[in-house]
Amino acid sequence: MYVREKQIGPYRYLYLVESVREGGRIKQRIIKNLGRKEHVDANGDLDRLARSAARMAQRSMVLSLLDQGSVPALATHRIGPPLAFERLWKETGCRAVIDGLAATRGFGFSLERACFLTVLHRLMVSGSDRSADAWREDYRIDGTDDLALHHLYRAMGWLGEELPDTEQTDRTPFAPRCLKDVVEERLFEARRDLFSELSVVFMDTTSLYFEGAGGETLGQRGHSKDHRPDLMQMIVAVVMDQRGRPLCCEMWPGNTTDVTALIPVVDRLRARFGIARVCVVADRGMISASTLAALEARGLDYILGVRERTAKEVRTLVLDDDAPFVPLMIPRTGRPDTELEAKAVTFGKRRYYRLSQPGRGREGRRRSGGDRRRLAPGAAPRRQGAGRQPRLPPLPQGARG
Repeated sequence: MYVREKQIGPYRYLYLVESVREGGRIKQRIIKNLGRKEHVDANGDLDRLARSAARMAQRSMVLSLLDQGSVPALATHRIGPPLAFERLWKETGCRAVIDGLAATRGFGFSLERACFLTVLHRLMVSGSDRSADAWREDYRIDGTDDLALHHLYRAMGWLGEELPDTEQTDRTPFAPRCLKDVVEERLFEARRDLFSELSVVFMDTTSLYFEGAGGETLGQRGHSKDHRPDLMQMIVAVVMDQRGRPLCCEMWPGNTTDVTALIPVVDRLRARFGIARVCVVADRGMISASTLAALEARGLDYILGVRERTAKEVRTLVLDDDAPFVPLMIPRTGRPDTELEAKAVTFGKRRYYRLSQPGRGREGRRRSGGDRRRLAPGAAPRRQGAGRQPRLPPLPQGARG
C-alpha cells in the first residue's frame, strides 16, 4: 500500500493504492482518491495519514532506514547513580566547599564538576582519570559535557597543591599539608554541631603500587601488601569516626611503616579537628614499645590488637587464665550469629580482652595446619622474621592476672 501521484489534464491527483495479483498479473487497485495534490498539501491530510501509519509501523520504518543506511546514531545514558550521588555530594557539603575554595582561582572550567566526576567514577568503577573521561559517556552527569581529560588532571593537581609554609604547622613527618587537607577540615566543620565529638577513631593503612615514571616524592619500595616488591608504591591511610564516616586520608612514601605512623597521625588529628578526648583503635601492625609509651605519655585511651602467642602478657595473663568466659552481644545487621564470649584480665592500668567466637572451639580461635605444627610436641619454635611486629614491654616481676 502506497500513495500514487497521477496527472489528469492540468491538475495532479493523489491516490492511495495497493498492488494485487489478478490472473497472474500485478495490478494497482485504487483504495481512496485523496484529491488534488495542492488541496491535500494545504490541509495536511497526507501528513496526518503518515503519522497515523507510523505509529502502527515503527518496526517497518526502522528496517527501512537500515536498508537505506540512514539510521541516526542512537545512544542511551544512565541517570540513576549520578542522581543519587549528586544528592549526597550536596548534603555532605562537598560541592559548597570545593566551589568556595576554587572561587578565587579563576579556572576556565567547573573545578567542582571535575572533582565530582572523578569521585563518582572511583565509586562506580575505581579506575584512572583517563578511564573516567571515557566512562562518563554512558552516564548523564550534569555539568560535565564540556570537561576534557586535561581538566580532570588539573583538578587532581589542584587537590594535591602544597600549602604555604605558614600553614604547615600540623603536618606529619611523611608528607606536607595540601589543599586536600583543607577540604577535609572544612567538611568536618560543616557537619560539626554542639554535641559532636570524636571519642573513637579508626585508622588503617594499605599500599598502592604503580608502574611507569613519576611519583618521585612518594614512590618508594617497601613492604608490599600487594605482593609486588619490584614496583614503586605509596602508603594510603584512612581515618574514620565511630559512625563510619571518613575524617581524612593520608598519602605517604612507600617505605613508611605502620608502627611509625600512628602517633604522628594522632597528633595531627587532635590539632586539625580540635579533639579533646580520643580513643584510638588500631590493628596489631601498629604496636611497638615506643608507640605504647607515646600513647601513655599523651594520656590517650587506646584499643590495640596483639598476637595471642607472641605477646608475653597475653600468654601469661590471658591464655593461662582459667576464669570463665561471659556472654557478650555485639549487634550487627544481617548477622544473627554475633553472640561472642569474652574474658577480661586486668593488669595495672591495662585491660586485656579475649573473644571466643562461635564455631571456633573452647580456645576461641580456629587452629590452622600451621598452628597445629607449631603446637606439636618437639616442634621447633618459629624464628622471628622481619615481618613480625616488636613484642610488648616485658612484664614486671610478680605480675598476675
